[in-house]
Amino acid sequence: MEGIVNMAVTNASAVVEFILLGFADLPNYQGFLFGIFLLIYMSILVGNGLIILITNVNSTLQTPMYFFLRHFSFLEICYTSVVFPRMFKNLLTQKRNISFLACAIQLCFFLILGGTECFLLAVMAYDRYIAICYPLNYPLIMNRKICVCLVTGSWISAIPIPIGQTFNIFSLPFCNSKSLNHVFCDIPPLLKLACGDTKVNELYSYAGAFLSAIVPFLMILLSYIKIITTIQKLPSAIGRHKAFSTCSSHLIVVSLFFGSGIISYFLPNSIKPAGVDKILSLMYSSVTPMLNPLIYSLRNKDVIVALKKLQPR
Repeated sequence: MEGIVNMAVTNASAVVEFILLGFADLPNYQGFLFGIFLLIYMSILVGNGLIILITNVNSTLQTPMYFFLRHFSFLEICYTSVVFPRMFKNLLTQKRNISFLACAIQLCFFLILGGTECFLLAVMAYDRYIAICYPLNYPLIMNRKICVCLVTGSWISAIPIPIGQTFNIFSLPFCNSKSLNHVFCDIPPLLKLACGDTKVNELYSYAGAFLSAIVPFLMILLSYIKIITTIQKLPSAIGRHKAFSTCSSHLIVVSLFFGSGIISYFLPNSIKPAGVDKILSLMYSSVTPMLNPLIYSLRNKDVIVALKKLQPR
């Protein structure tokens, strides 16, 4: 992070700040949008906070699957908190400027937390793979030490690449408009503002996104190929249904998060309609984290029972 600060200071003479346009094209709806996003953010905090609470206090949820879900919910709170406070400030004050340094720091933390989410989703898929394909050895393989190592590894693995990506983006000369048609500092809109030949920087960004997102996605895909193969071999329909139901919530979350993220980062700017990055970014930075607690609770009997126990009698 110190290198990013030094880089920002070095480039401060060239670029002082950016303008996050956000929803400036809807001047009459700023208060309404503030209310909507505040409701979404509170839903994220409450929903994921409840998941953290019940997986901590309920004795029946002390398994590796809920251990990973607890950390995933904590990550979702951190992830969205990088975006929403700045968005609220812009909507309330109409002052949309963000300093070069603040933009660089926001991007770096957003990428680190996003990368961690990708790796943690891959870990959760691996957990389901072991549970279904090797049920007898599951307690031995997914012991407490291994679970802690997998979560720690997800965080550590996601740090180096985003720092390099941030250096790559903010070393570019920004000599055109300083207006970002986005709700937060992200790679696609920043690349659009850079002048000169940015092909090498774009390739570097694609490579970083590939390692942070596509590699975990391929790991998830491989895990589910093996899971589906194993499920098909189960003798009873009830057994197949039960095995698949333990994976369905995770599959929905993976589809929402990776689907919107891959389109945003890997679809060339030349064929993307104007403003589509903004819509997609809201999908993976706010809508998906809001839906995650609902997806995991509504499709999970253990979580529903644990939630009912929290209700006052």
